[in-house]
Amino acid sequence: MTTDSLPVRTADTRPRTGAPEGSTGRRRTRLWLRPRAGRQHHAGPLAYVLLGFAALVSLFPLYWTMVAASSDNTRVTQSPPPFLPGPHLLENLGKAWRDAALGKAMVNSLIVAGVIALSTVLFATLAGFAFAKLRFKGRNALLMLVIGTMMVPPQLGVVPLFMMMTDLGWGQQLPAVIFPTLVSAVGVFFMRQYLAEALPDELVEAGRVDGAHSLRIFWSIVLPVARPAMAVLFMITFVHAWNDFFWPFIVLDMTNPTVPVALTQLSAGYVRDQSLIMAGALLGTLPLLALFVVFGRQIVGGIMQGAVKG
Repeated sequence: MTTDSLPVRTADTRPRTGAPEGSTGRRRTRLWLRPRAGRQHHAGPLAYVLLGFAALVSLFPLYWTMVAASSDNTRVTQSPPPFLPGPHLLENLGKAWRDAALGKAMVNSLIVAGVIALSTVLFATLAGFAFAKLRFKGRNALLMLVIGTMMVPPQLGVVPLFMMMTDLGWGQQLPAVIFPTLVSAVGVFFMRQYLAEALPDELVEAGRVDGAHSLRIFWSIVLPVARPAMAVLFMITFVHAWNDFFWPFIVLDMTNPTVPVALTQLSAGYVRDQSLIMAGALLGTLPLLALFVVFGRQIVGGIMQGAVKG
């Protein structure tokens, strides 16, 4: 027998598992990608430099306020201005607290900002749910009307609004500041956009099938979904109401002021004490900083929780 008559065994390149021929290439691709699947991307040095620069720019006004509040008026107005804190911080803070009667002003601002923020969150969430998920006649027209009010300058309604508050007997009182701003068009539009994307229609329909009415669906289904957006809206509305100056300055007097109105007393003299003004501004900013320190992590965590699906 010659060697030419022996059968020649060739290598079998077909997959042995019975899978299609194209699966070998896909398997090799998965094996090549597997070590890279859980890899985390770390920020480079340039990203840290940019973030540090942005943090310094954001914190510099607060630092300069503290430097000016801890100095005297002569040192603040000199050229170049000081860049290190001085020894008069506690003295200026105490004088600003007494001269502007900031104790009563902070209580008034806390009441006004708290009530406005809570009512805006409640009413804006209710209206946002109605515009996003309920079907009724004139829904789009009403939504366009709400959005249209955002384009009207608030200064146009100052005179009739002041006359209305006077007729109601609320002149120089806190209800005159609270009731005109119980809800905002921006809040309604914000909650409508959030619920339209974050709240599935299937959840609402499931509540309908179980026999729940609209308020029950709002309480049991909508509120848990809308919690991250409600936290953000509360924070934004509280800060805006705390810093509002125009309308409280018109409708309130110095016997019952909010913090921005009370701070105007520090600049009422013939010669303005810049260090005293900065001390009052620092006192008016401290409650907002405390609010963000206490609730900032919950707000950011709620935003991240609402952004992750699954």
